[in-house]
Amino acid sequence: MEFSALTARALDVRRLYEVHEQRRYGRQWSLEELMLGLVGDVGDLAKLVQALEGVRLIDDPHERIEHELADLLWAIIVIAEKCGVDLETSFFQTMAELESSLHIPNERKNVERSDP
Repeated sequence: MEFSALTARALDVRRLYEVHEQRRYGRQWSLEELMLGLVGDVGDLAKLVQALEGVRLIDDPHERIEHELADLLWAIIVIAEKCGVDLETSFFQTMAELESSLHIPNERKNVERSDP
């Protein structure tokens, strides 16, 4: 699936939540509230990872971790949109920066020498 399709789907669901929030609370969640939701989901993910590692008892941690990771992706896409961030472009730029930071000159020379 293309990243643009993920983004479109996430934002469609966000619009449904905005309608729900307007009806229930009389307003939509703020950026701060969206961020607090993300932080709560990170905490839930941490507990599920502990369950996968055997140090916390939670039923079906693998199935639940899939859900939690998807929740986090959704929240990140929504927050990026609210902040005017082109997440796809930023992701690839950041990956390139991280990758280039791992290329230590001595390691590169060793890799080049070992190639046939």
